[in-house]
Amino acid sequence: MKVILLEDVKAHGKKGDIVNVSDGYARNMLLPKKLGVEATPANLNALKLENKHNEKLAKEALEAAQAFGKKVGESHVDLTIKTGENGKVFGSISAKEIAEAAKKQLGFELDKKKIQLGSAIKELGTHKVTVKLHPQVSAELTVNVTEEK
Repeated sequence: MKVILLEDVKAHGKKGDIVNVSDGYARNMLLPKKLGVEATPANLNALKLENKHNEKLAKEALEAAQAFGKKVGESHVDLTIKTGENGKVFGSISAKEIAEAAKKQLGFELDKKKIQLGSAIKELGTHKVTVKLHPQVSAELTVNVTEEK
């Protein structure tokens, strides 16, 4: 029996896949537990329409991320840090502080987990920080670190 999976089913397939399973497995496991529906022409058409809709949403999300990435790439964030004699820095600047500064200064909602720092910033000056906005889109945010007065 051909079945359209409504959920991921281990060893059979992912959501939206059309799989061929035994009649007993379909009647006793997949259909009663709402893990799949029979692959009738009406259900296949509904799956096709849903896939088109999901593709459209994914394309719109990608375009929005690209536009936002352009804004992020053109902007910069200013942060200050305490320093001692000879310009030695006390502490460091983390992704959390960069996200908070971007929200205050630019109004950008950046998730601290999406800000990719190799290690915390421990030097004065200008630094480029990569921000992952979408699986296919990342932008570089400029962070200016100055001495606190």
